[in-house]
Amino acid sequence: MVDLRGAAEAHLEAARASAHGRSAELLVHDNRLRQTVIALTAGNHLGEHNAPHAGSLHVLTGRVRLGGAAGAGDVEVGGGELVVTTHERQSLEALEDSVFLYTTVTGLTAEDRAV
Repeated sequence: MVDLRGAAEAHLEAARASAHGRSAELLVHDNRLRQTVIALTAGNHLGEHNAPHAGSLHVLTGRVRLGGAAGAGDVEVGGGELVVTTHERQSLEALEDSVFLYTTVTGLTAEDRAV
């Protein structure tokens, strides 16, 4: 069992102490499923990157801007909100000190994606 609240608090503290303003940990790795807790301080970002074919972003605290989300351009996501991410390129910026749970499913085949 993972103490998500405790992990969020610890990683936000670590991000605030980091010169890069971020801290992350892979909490769940079960075959294709991965869940990572990520903390970013306000103004820091994850640059544009290729996203997995299936995923979601659940903001635990704070507020972030997800660029390229679901083909709809930029989307702001606040504490307690969940957004589905797509396999399109995306970026993320912390508008406030933030912690989020990034869930991905990797290694999907074309057949898996068609379902």
